[in-house]
Amino acid sequence: MKKAIIPIAASILLLSSCGVTDNLTSNHNLNQTQVVLSQANYHIVKTVETTVSSTYIFGIGGLSKKAARETVVNDLYHQAEMTGSQAIVNIAVKENVKLIYPLVLKETFSATGTVIEFDR
Repeated sequence: MKKAIIPIAASILLLSSCGVTDNLTSNHNLNQTQVVLSQANYHIVKTVETTVSSTYIFGIGGLSKKAARETVVNDLYHQAEMTGSQAIVNIAVKENVKLIYPLVLKETFSATGTVIEFDR
């Protein structure tokens, strides 16, 4: 029975994973235009969402956190395909960090935003 404890403990350690999620609340809005949304002068066109993942083995590989955030927001603007008097608002970036094996880390950034169009 004692001989089985070490392989069981090693199996549990290798098959388990840890995950951490963090919602980023800082403003990553690339638009510098100020608009007033207190009036009913706009309508919602669509909601867009995108994800960027990085994998690190022994801490090597993938994008830096800053580059991953910038990439996911840039992909969000690209996916929005805005035209004319449209803007993207309410951008939220979510970070999910998952430890797959003791030395393998997967970091995922997800961004969502709402595309609005101003009425003329």
